[in-house]
Amino acid sequence: MKTSFKRFAWLVLLLIPLLIVSGCGKSSQKTIKVGIMGSDEKIWTPIKAKLAKEGVKIKLVSFTDYNQPNAALTSHEIDLNSFQNRYFMNTWNKAHKTHIVAFADTYLAPLRLYSKKVTKLSQIKRGDQITIPNDATNEGRALHLLASAGLIKVDSKVGLPTPKDITANKLQLKITPVDAAQTPRSLSDATAAVVNNEFAASAKLDAKKALFKEAVNQDSRPYINILATNKADKNNATFKKIAKAYQTAANKKNIAKVYDGLSIPAWNLNLK
Repeated sequence: MKTSFKRFAWLVLLLIPLLIVSGCGKSSQKTIKVGIMGSDEKIWTPIKAKLAKEGVKIKLVSFTDYNQPNAALTSHEIDLNSFQNRYFMNTWNKAHKTHIVAFADTYLAPLRLYSKKVTKLSQIKRGDQITIPNDATNEGRALHLLASAGLIKVDSKVGLPTPKDITANKLQLKITPVDAAQTPRSLSDATAAVVNNEFAASAKLDAKKALFKEAVNQDSRPYINILATNKADKNNATFKKIAKAYQTAANKKNIAKVYDGLSIPAWNLNLK
């Protein structure tokens, strides 16, 4: 009886280290937190499922405005984000003295001018209000879009203009910068609004009825959206695996489906 008990005790002692190692192995598998805008969830859900089969756990963290994902990234609340373009990232880094870097291209999302009050540009009249996103990158893009549409003129020497750089406004339009997330809601009051694709998709705006669309050409390169992380993590092998899972033919089809062709997969985009 004593001999059997001793054998059992030795067996337990031998198993304890194995159980500890096994338990540590399971708990050490880190969940990668990816910050996204809500409308991108349908893009990321299949990628998340694919990576889970490869042993990479992803948690999607949704944000509602452009000020949140980079702040969360630099404070390490998330590990990487997918919402911004290079110009936005560079502007943010300069303003906030941060070190966020791009490590993969995702898609290009041309801006569009929407309205619930008129159906064509020629119906916009003197004194009408047009809202635009108020962040430095999209505000400048929106003003260039309005200039391309012939509604205003801006200083050609300024890369991304502000309302102060408007040089001609023959209709005396009221150009009103608002938070990008609020541009769809502004359509209840304003005659028209320049809306980013993710907010247009969330608001179910019909892009086919947009009054005007931003041109897609070689000048679009700075506005290609990216996967971004902190500089210290730019060579993270798991992040590279995530980028590879994103840049697939299957995801190209899904982006086209989710955004109905509004956003263009950009990892091998040939811009002329």
